[in-house]
Amino acid sequence: MIHFKSVSWKNFLSTGNDTIKVQLDKTASTLVVGSNGAGKSTMLDALSFGLFGKPHRDIKKDQLVNSINKKGTIVEVEFNVGNSEFRIHRTIKPGKFEIWQNGNQINQASNARDFQKYLEQNILKLNHKSFHQVVVLGSSSFIPFMQLQVGQRREVIEDLLDINIFSKMNSLLKERNSKIKEELSEINHSLDLYKTKIDTQNKYIRDLQSINKDMIKSKEDSISAYEVEVKGLVSQSGELGKNLDALTEIENSKHEDLSRKISDIKSEDRVYKSKIKDLVSDAKFFEEHEHCPTCDQDIDVSIKESKLSKIKQSAADIQKGMQELEADNTATSAHLVTCQNNMKELLAKQRHINSNNDKINLIQREVEKIQKEISTLLQSSGDIKTAKNELDDLRDSKDTITEKKLAYVEERTYNEVIGEMLKDTGIKTKVIKQYLPVMNRLINQYLQVLDFFVAFHLDESFTETIRSRHRDAFNYTSFSEGEKQRIDLALLFTWRQIAKMKNSAATNLLVLDETFDSSLDHDGIDNLTKILNTLEDGTNVFIISHKGDILENKFRSKIEFIKDRNFSKIK
Repeated sequence: MIHFKSVSWKNFLSTGNDTIKVQLDKTASTLVVGSNGAGKSTMLDALSFGLFGKPHRDIKKDQLVNSINKKGTIVEVEFNVGNSEFRIHRTIKPGKFEIWQNGNQINQASNARDFQKYLEQNILKLNHKSFHQVVVLGSSSFIPFMQLQVGQRREVIEDLLDINIFSKMNSLLKERNSKIKEELSEINHSLDLYKTKIDTQNKYIRDLQSINKDMIKSKEDSISAYEVEVKGLVSQSGELGKNLDALTEIENSKHEDLSRKISDIKSEDRVYKSKIKDLVSDAKFFEEHEHCPTCDQDIDVSIKESKLSKIKQSAADIQKGMQELEADNTATSAHLVTCQNNMKELLAKQRHINSNNDKINLIQREVEKIQKEISTLLQSSGDIKTAKNELDDLRDSKDTITEKKLAYVEERTYNEVIGEMLKDTGIKTKVIKQYLPVMNRLINQYLQVLDFFVAFHLDESFTETIRSRHRDAFNYTSFSEGEKQRIDLALLFTWRQIAKMKNSAATNLLVLDETFDSSLDHDGIDNLTKILNTLEDGTNVFIISHKGDILENKFRSKIEFIKDRNFSKIK
């Protein structure tokens, strides 16, 4: 329950720099009077502005600042909720909004709008609309319950029955479901990404394994081919190298012998030619000379013939020797050519063997290179292992997200069930159905006290049916202003009773703004006074009226507002 203690204001509307303070819980009933413009309804505007940041009447915020002083507007409202004392402090120019609890200022961690929401939902548990249905009944800027739209009527009833918590819960549930929807959208996107990553990683591993396997097989095949080639070269070199050294040595020896023999033959040939030369010279001598040039004696013909015969014989022997030498030279030269050819063949074999050895060396180096490459490929199995570990991590992450998705889906399903219960057609309607008979009974009781004998009925959609004595069906708009006001009063007191039952919007304060000045006749005023006098203890009623002369004796205290030098004040 909210127990209002006081409201104070200065530089607010027609009030100047002198603070006006009204104790709201001083007496059970207070008559507030004053001439037009004296500031009677300012109290209600100040109270509404202090609590909700907007006045009771349709006045813009800038217009609330006193038009003469034009600054320093302050409104304060003091009240208790349970064991806690609260003070609301609002100012205009500069603008301030403070909430004090038990002498300590509540930290305003968010913006003013959120802070106001905190005040209404967590402290007052009353909004501006419900305030004017439970606390205030007035003729200025007031929309009676029956003139509200069906949705607005429902809001008021939900506040009274303290079931708007279900609407808040439903709103929070919708926000949560909206977040879940966003989360699920992100999760599904993440799952798609992980699926793509896992597929890509699997393909990478397969490709890596396939590439390594194929490359190793190809390189091993190359080594095998090289080994076959080396084997062939070794075999070939082996064949070529059989007795090669011995044969080479033999042929070298033969070549030396033959070369030496040819040299000897050439020497002998030179000797034979020298001898032939000498014989030709001797023969020429005997043929050309008849006597000796040395001793000048005649050469005997027989001697000459004998000498010539011997020369010829010698020449014939030499000629024969030279022929034999020539034949020997020819044979030896042929042997030498054969030997040289044999040596060339042996040398070719050796070069072939050397070439094979060079090839073998090259192949061996290539095999070593390939073996290193195979070793590297075999070592790259570690990369495959790493890739598989990464794949496992991806799968674990996907499983985690999948579990999270399942949790969100489960929560969403649960929230959908709860949401159905929190809809207007759910728990709230059930509670409203329970209280509607009580509401209708109280409304009709108050209508009877106000001498208005009709059968008033609100249905579940808060649409009214009103029947006269003759059972004719009417609605609210069918009645006169005085009859409408009786209905409004009956609803006001009913709502207060319901609020007291539910301890929701229950409060000690009731303000009737010019209610007695409008459409109530003398009997209506008396009947309303009766109702006010029967209100429970602790209720503080303020009646703002122009009929001070008529009502003065009906209430326990009076506050009179006057104008002094264009400023409102309490007399």
